[in-house]
Amino acid sequence: MKQVTIEDKTFGIYLSEQEIQHAVQRIANEINVSYADKKLVFISVLNGAFMFTADLLKKVHVPCELSFIKLSSYSGTHSTGNVKELVGLNEDLQGKDVIVLEDIIDTGLTMKSILDQLNTKQPASIRIATLLFKPDSLKVPINADYICFSIPEKFVVGYGLDLNGFGRNLPDIYQLI
Repeated sequence: MKQVTIEDKTFGIYLSEQEIQHAVQRIANEINVSYADKKLVFISVLNGAFMFTADLLKKVHVPCELSFIKLSSYSGTHSTGNVKELVGLNEDLQGKDVIVLEDIIDTGLTMKSILDQLNTKQPASIRIATLLFKPDSLKVPINADYICFSIPEKFVVGYGLDLNGFGRNLPDIYQLI
């Protein structure tokens, strides 16, 4: 089994780059069909969703804008439960269709905070596309519209996801073993 060590923790391969790209293409195809006659605003949640965002947008063929928001709720391998806004969103979203791009929905607290902020901007619609979804970890109800992978409650790194800032550059996703 392919393994990596980040800081003092060992991770084994969980999802290959090929599996990830196949899932991203599937989500892009769904978005292309659902929004064929519309203009979209994608809001990418930094830092983790940057790879997912880049790969997805290369495959989306409908007219779209892209903006970024940066929040944080992790310390090491655990969610702190406190969401801090680091970089806010300044775009006018009134009457626009929005898709939030997230790397992972774990407790749901970060996504709830994002949705609360976005709803004050009166968009026509808000959908969620996430690379990874941990349904067993949810502390608040979150319904993601586009999910690449539902995963168990294991800590993962790679493809944008990190451990204390390290591991984001890995093309595959690894889980803590």
